[in-house]
Amino acid sequence: MLRRSLFLPFLLHFLLLFRYADPAPNCTRDSSLIDSESQFEMVQHQLRGSLKITDDCSFRVSQFDMLPGSDVHWWGAQASGFDNLTAGFIVSNDRLNETYKNSTLDVHLLSNVSWSMINVLAVWDRTAASDFGHVVLRREDPGKSPPTVFENCKVLSKNFRLRWSLNVSGESLEIGLEAAIGITDYMAFGWADPSAEDSDLMIGGDVAVAGFKEDGLPFVDDFFITKYSECAKKGDGVAEGVCPDSVYEGPDGVGLANSSMLVYGHRSDGVSFVRYRWHTSKVKGNYDRPVNHTANMKVIWALGPIKPPDTINPYYLPQNHGAENFGHLVLNISEHVNDCKGPLDAEDKEDQGVIIADGNVPLVVSSAPAMHYPNPPNPAKVLYINKKEAPVLRVERGVPVKFSIQAGHDVALYITSDPLGGNATMRNQTETIYAGGPEAHGVQASPTELVWAPDRNTPDNIYYHSLYDQKMGWRVEVVDGGLSDMYNNSVVLDDQQVTFFWSLSKDSISIAARGEKKSGYLAIGFGSGMVNSYVYVGWMDATGIGHVNSYWIDGKNALSVHRTRENLTHVRCKTENGIITLEFTRPLDPSCRRERRVECKNIIDPTSPLKVVWAMGTKWTNDHLTDRNMHSSTSNRPIRVQLLRGSAEAEQELLPVLAVHGFMMFVAWGILFPGGILAARYLKHLKGDGWYRIHVYLQYSGLVIVLLALLFAVAELRGFYVSSTHVKFGFTTIFLACIQPLNAFLRPQKPANGEQAPFNRVIWEYFHAIVGRCAIVLGIAALFTGLKHLGDRYGVENVHGLSWALAIWFLIAALIVFYLEYHERQRIRRQIFERSNWVLGNLEEDDSLDLLSQSRTTANKEFLPSARMEVQLEPLNR
Repeated sequence: MLRRSLFLPFLLHFLLLFRYADPAPNCTRDSSLIDSESQFEMVQHQLRGSLKITDDCSFRVSQFDMLPGSDVHWWGAQASGFDNLTAGFIVSNDRLNETYKNSTLDVHLLSNVSWSMINVLAVWDRTAASDFGHVVLRREDPGKSPPTVFENCKVLSKNFRLRWSLNVSGESLEIGLEAAIGITDYMAFGWADPSAEDSDLMIGGDVAVAGFKEDGLPFVDDFFITKYSECAKKGDGVAEGVCPDSVYEGPDGVGLANSSMLVYGHRSDGVSFVRYRWHTSKVKGNYDRPVNHTANMKVIWALGPIKPPDTINPYYLPQNHGAENFGHLVLNISEHVNDCKGPLDAEDKEDQGVIIADGNVPLVVSSAPAMHYPNPPNPAKVLYINKKEAPVLRVERGVPVKFSIQAGHDVALYITSDPLGGNATMRNQTETIYAGGPEAHGVQASPTELVWAPDRNTPDNIYYHSLYDQKMGWRVEVVDGGLSDMYNNSVVLDDQQVTFFWSLSKDSISIAARGEKKSGYLAIGFGSGMVNSYVYVGWMDATGIGHVNSYWIDGKNALSVHRTRENLTHVRCKTENGIITLEFTRPLDPSCRRERRVECKNIIDPTSPLKVVWAMGTKWTNDHLTDRNMHSSTSNRPIRVQLLRGSAEAEQELLPVLAVHGFMMFVAWGILFPGGILAARYLKHLKGDGWYRIHVYLQYSGLVIVLLALLFAVAELRGFYVSSTHVKFGFTTIFLACIQPLNAFLRPQKPANGEQAPFNRVIWEYFHAIVGRCAIVLGIAALFTGLKHLGDRYGVENVHGLSWALAIWFLIAALIVFYLEYHERQRIRRQIFERSNWVLGNLEEDDSLDLLSQSRTTANKEFLPSARMEVQLEPLNR
């Protein structure tokens, strides 16, 4: 009885296998495709497998790997490409909605489908119109396999696999590195020094390092390991560490010492895949190890973050791999190995860029060719938001979102529930349109603004698309609350890579910054550049704890980054899909001794524009910083943030403008105004009214130049803010200068010759002289404070030299005044002496005597003739 109970299930299982293995009843084998074999081309969901057409009604798929989808079918189309695949059809009732691991499937075609109707057999998700992978049945070159197919596969770790195919005759090895890692991480594999001990195999290793650049393109480079450290050059110029071969070879080896040749690479579902070719016997230099394809050889591998090129190192340099992400084994590449069972399943499958919408900053919508569209097959042209190709758009309920649509008049933006777009009603599908429509189109010269406010009834996931074409956009994530609700103001900084948030209170400011791309740390700085600026850096440590530190940077190397002790409160730093957000609150005025601590000078004045810059990099630390902490991307220019207004503008190159403004003010207050005063003071003794003409001409010319310089600066600065010392001095000086023409218009009548000057005339002359001289003094002070303001704003190196030159100029002018004053005093004394020898008929009034001169009254009283006098005439004696 026991034997019978075991035999019946075995017989049933055998019959089922027999049923799927044999051709279907009444099925012919007339097609030319019968018994043809092909490999699936991976597109998404880590799909791999071999296809064999068994007869006119069925096909078999073996070694089939795939991550699950939602509504996945076997799909037929006339050709590959967007239009053909989206117009395809279901070819079988069998559905593919689970994870497949090295599976074998026998699939039957529908009764109304034949191989003559199918040129491309695909695995297709109908809900998202998404191609997971496909086979082109009638190829012009049927012998060429997809780049993801290899003869062997070896598991190195749970997240890292090695694939290879050996070409003995060509003395080459096709290697594929496949790892479920972050987009900023590297994969390394190579050959150890055969004489090295297992505990020290990395030293002397010849490895290939592969990964992806910032633009999403793959790379691979040949490295040699001489030390457990990042590549660096010693004082004698000799390189050591984990360095590319070309660094060891010197300048002549740049671009020529790479023994690994890139073949193909892609990044999909959170998995990096790079294929390259490695010559087994050709050794190009001292840093390549020959590979014996018949021997057991020690190989090494590692995973870890990679540092992008910078101004110091023009190479992608691998960082420390950590305590787990490395290893070694013995491998014979001529032996067949396949222990890779099932697809790699990454925890974070979302690599597409994320744009987080903000109610105060419009999202620029444009269109451009598809390069890395997240849902293949893609049309030729797709939507870009803020220069990112089809990113995930994250919005907050209750926060209006502004779109500046510049994608062309043939692209009308709309927000829809349909994942494909292109007006679902044309496909007999129902959809809900949340915003946009036929009128939402524009170009860069004439953009159209669209405002959309998601509410509490808006679903968590919807889509932005073009109304006229399918699959030009991508997904919209609708979330509850966020930074936009917590902070009153926000602006996007230079290059649209970092968003800056802030809220002002009476004595403090709360600040947040969020990067728009994945990075190891995010830094924001207050200043015109990272040098000579106060910087706040947010990063996550190895344990997942966020940090925000403050620094003062006074140079361009790691030794110039100085930790400060600012009073930061409410500090938070977090990362989501590699995107860092930092937050902190600090006082507007640190209120500490400025001469003791540099951070005490970091005062934020809400009435003045705050210049903000940013930087991102791979790695940061609380410990001693080195050049490996150099940033990989920075802002190109500062953004001037108006804290009170809640707006921002790009820092313009106003140095030439302000230089012209300063030169015009120097001409007025350093030459024309002083010259007019000197003419009135020291040229009155000349006959006629020449002194008066010179005085009036110079003063009015100076006043015109001052007003023009003022208007010139105000127009370029787009505002007039009485905040700095220079502006206060300048405003007061210009006010006094403008009083003088009005004062001259109200001038009392000049007394007649020989008459006593009236009281109002004396008061007028005193007022006119004092106001003019005060204006000159304040104008000189404005010139010096203007130079200081220029140096503080732009870091001009020769400000001190210009200040000394200006001081010398006015010193020389003062000496000239002393000289002229001395000669004027001497002239007045001579004139008074001559008046003591007065003769009859000399009644001419002398204009050279100034009412403000102390000698005027005495001279008049003692030496001027009286109105009544007696003259005695005596006859002449002959």
